[in-house]
Amino acid sequence: MRVPSSVQFTSTAKIQPRPPRDGGEAPQRAKTVPKEVAKAQNAAAAAAIRVTKERPTIPRPKPEDGQEAGAKPRKKRKAPPQWIPRQPRTWDDLGIDPVMAMHLVMRFMLGKQGVSGKQISKETMLTLSLIKEVMNHLKQEKLVNHRSTTALGDFISELSETGYEKTMDTRKITTYVGPCPVPWEQYLISVENQSLSAFNPGEAELRAAFHDLQISEDLLDRLGPAVTSTKPLFLFGYPGNGKTSLAERMTRCFGDTIWVPRTLSIGGHLVKFFDPAIHVEVDNDPAVLAQARVDGRWVQIKRPTVVAGGELTLEQLEVQIDQESKVHEAPLHLKANCGTMVVDDFGRGKTDPKELLNRWIFPLEKQIDFLRLPDGRKFACPFECMLVFSTNLEPKDLADEAFLRRIPYKVHVGDPDEVEFADLVELLAKKMGVTLTRGSVKYLIERHYKMAKRPMRFCHPRDLLLQVCHLCEYQGREFKAGPPEWDRVTSNYFGLA
Repeated sequence: MRVPSSVQFTSTAKIQPRPPRDGGEAPQRAKTVPKEVAKAQNAAAAAAIRVTKERPTIPRPKPEDGQEAGAKPRKKRKAPPQWIPRQPRTWDDLGIDPVMAMHLVMRFMLGKQGVSGKQISKETMLTLSLIKEVMNHLKQEKLVNHRSTTALGDFISELSETGYEKTMDTRKITTYVGPCPVPWEQYLISVENQSLSAFNPGEAELRAAFHDLQISEDLLDRLGPAVTSTKPLFLFGYPGNGKTSLAERMTRCFGDTIWVPRTLSIGGHLVKFFDPAIHVEVDNDPAVLAQARVDGRWVQIKRPTVVAGGELTLEQLEVQIDQESKVHEAPLHLKANCGTMVVDDFGRGKTDPKELLNRWIFPLEKQIDFLRLPDGRKFACPFECMLVFSTNLEPKDLADEAFLRRIPYKVHVGDPDEVEFADLVELLAKKMGVTLTRGSVKYLIERHYKMAKRPMRFCHPRDLLLQVCHLCEYQGREFKAGPPEWDRVTSNYFGLA
C-alpha cells in the first residue's frame, strides 16, 4: 500500500532489511542521515505523537467558537460545484433537430435584405460551424442566395423566392424568432445538478440570509429545519410582521445563481422559460462567456424567488399558448424550479385555497407534476421548488388534515415585544438619518401603543419613520422624531381623528 507523503510513521524499533529474492547480497542502508533532515523528522514526530506512560496522545483540533469541549466536531458544509452549460459543437450535443434550426434561421432572415453568418449566430445562439452547415444546406436547396462576402470570409445571404414561400409556411406553425431552444432532456439534467437538495444550509447560512431583518432566536430556530429540509412551509400570523420578507430571503440559503434556458423544446412545442419579470439576469461580460464556451441558449440568473399573490389562478399553473405566435409560456412553478415559490395572502385570492391545494396534492407528495401540452399529450416535470404559503389565517381554517399532512412545517410569525420594537425603531432611525430626541421611543410606545391598546407590528417602525422623513422634507427641516412628530404621523398612519 502506498502511503501519502503527507503522512509519516515513526518508531523506535529497528526495521531489518528484506533479503533479496535472488539470494544476492542485501542492499546497504545509508550509514548517516544529514543533520538537517534528522532534525526535521524528529520535530515532525514530536508534533504528531506525544508518547506518555499510558498511551500515545494525538492532538485534536480546538473546538470552534460556540462549540462545547468534547463535542463532536461539526461537519463542514461544502457548496456543490456550479453547473455550467457548455457550448454544443455537434448536432448531437445541441439536441435539436437540424430542420427546426433551419426553420429558425429562415424566420430570422425573413424581411432582411442580407445577413451575415455572424449575425445569425448571435441571434440564434448557435456556433458559426453549425450555422455554416445550415447555410450550405439552404443554398443547396436553393432557399437562400449568397449576395457577397465580408473581409473575414463570412457570407452575406438573403432568402430566395422559394425560401420566402417556405418560411411563410413555417410561420403557420410558429412565428418564434430568437435563441435556439433547449431540449427538455437537457433541462432535466440542469435541474438535477442545481436542485435545492444538493445543498445543506445550516444556521450560518440562515443568519446570512436574514442579516437585514430583525428576527428572534426562537423564530430562527423554527425556520432552520424547514429551510434545510426544503419541504413545504406555512408562514402564518398577523399582517405586517414580515412573513413575505422572510419567505423571499429563504432562497439566499441555497447559493447565489443558477442557469436556466431561454426557450425549451418539449415534444416539438416551443415553450418560453426565461421571464425578465420574474428572473433577475446576472450581468456577465459576453467576452468572458465566449472564452469559457458557455452555451448562449442559457442565461445565468439569481436563484429565483417567484411571488404569486391574490391574482394567482389555476391557469397560471399550466402551459399556456399565445394563439398569435403559437409560442407557449412555462407555468409559474416551473419557472420557480431550483428556487422558492411564495403564495402570498393565501386564502384571500381569486382561487379557492382547497382548489389550489388539490391541484398540488400530488406534486407535494412526489416532487413531480404532470403538465398538458396543447395537443393533449401529458409530460412529467420536476417540482423542485420550495413552496411557501404566507397567510394571516390559521392553517386549520384553510385545509383539512390530509392537505396539512403534506405541508409539514407551520411556523407562526408573531408580533414584536417592547424591546424588539424599540431596538428596531432605533436601528432604522440610524439607517434613515433620523435623529431621535431623548425619550422619543419610550413616548411612542407608551402613548400610541400601550395607552391606545394597539398591537405592535414589525412594519410599523419603518412606515412611521418614512412618514417622519416626508413630514420633515415638506417643512424643510432636519429629520427629527420626537413627541410632536410621533403624534402627527401616527394620526395619519392609523387614521385617527
